Amino acid sequence: MALTPMIGEGELRVTDETRSGPPHTCSWLDGAIVFDHRRWSCREAELTWTAPSHLIVLTHTGKTARTRISCSGELVYDGRDRPGALSFIPAGVERSGSYCEPDLVYSALWLDHARFGCERSAETLPILVNRADAVVAALLTALHNDVAFGGKPDTAYVEHLAAIAMHRVMAIDGGKPRPSAHGALGKATLRRIEEYVEEHLNGEIRLSDLAAIADMEIDSFARRFRTAIGMAPYAFVIARRIRRAEQLLADSDRELALIAATLGFSSQSHFTTAFKRERGMTPRAYRQQLFS
Repeated sequence: MALTPMIGEGELRVTDETRSGPPHTCSWLDGAIVFDHRRWSCREAELTWTAPSHLIVLTHTGKTARTRISCSGELVYDGRDRPGALSFIPAGVERSGSYCEPDLVYSALWLDHARFGCERSAETLPILVNRADAVVAALLTALHNDVAFGGKPDTAYVEHLAAIAMHRVMAIDGGKPRPSAHGALGKATLRRIEEYVEEHLNGEIRLSDLAAIADMEIDSFARRFRTAIGMAPYAFVIARRIRRAEQLLADSDRELALIAATLGFSSQSHFTTAFKRERGMTPRAYRQQLFS
């Protein structure tokens, strides 16, 4: 059976493929970030593939009897897949591989190379196959848990997660991402960011938009913002939304679903979950407490 890859160009040929359960797939920023979690099982498979996006893959469970991977014509791995194995293929790199008896549950994170290049050209990025990093594994596992339970995490949160994952990938071989030339976030920059967040609480707030205000790359901005404020950008946005929600709960009798939509939450359930995480009670309980 011949299949086409989810992103990019190429072909995947499989023998005796078995499917178990539906995949969990979600995308953000018009496809600049794509997350895909699924089980893959067959007797054998061969692939040839090139994609315009960076790809991070984590094997959660399962294994292969043998895996051979070549990138741009050079053999880079001959061994087995295993739980916890982490792979990274930069955008534009041709990947060829053969798999014997794969039965894997994996997560794949596709990242637009223009947004997540870690200030380096694709040609200078490492090719990693079946390495390990506990932080990246935890990030992808957390993202899968969010998506699997029917939620779609905030764009700013996913951008931040992707930036951290790329930062970690760059350091796996002992190297470090090139440090940013920017200094700490100044008070004027922080004020502009705060004003932007307050003005856009009713819509989607992207980490890339906040980074643009500071004139920084996403990964550099996220680290320096956390240093200056004491929390990640996405957490700051959530905190401001919850603070505004408290005002609306106290000053109006609006339905919770309307408040959720007014503050940019994807659903009333998303609003309730975020509010309870921040305040230790649901919005309804908070309102009842105010007027009891």
